[in-house]
Amino acid sequence: MTTVSVQRVYDPPEGDGFRVLVDRLWPRGVTKEAAAIDLWAKVLTPSDELRRWYHGHRDGEGEFAERYRTELDAADTTAVLEDLAAHDEVVLVTAVRELEHSHVLVLREWLSERGVGA
Repeated sequence: MTTVSVQRVYDPPEGDGFRVLVDRLWPRGVTKEAAAIDLWAKVLTPSDELRRWYHGHRDGEGEFAERYRTELDAADTTAVLEDLAAHDEVVLVTAVRELEHSHVLVLREWLSERGVGA
């Protein structure tokens, strides 16, 4: 069973997990070497339109989560899901400051519902 954790890209890499960047834009001020990213999974990120909407509607977390799940369900994620499931430990890496108010927790739950992570 794959375990899925979350880490900020600005923190030093921990453990040997398969590191997956789940932001649409590359994080500012971070080199590829320092980020130690194994996969940049843009297909798992919110669209630019949804990302901009959420930044203007911080009180709309429930609606954001619903819209984001709809995007994930409509995307061709089969190859990425298979890739993630092939690893024992996956680390979702992001630049967001407030993890509890971001797409990453919605994504982790969505992955778990598809058998990737617990």
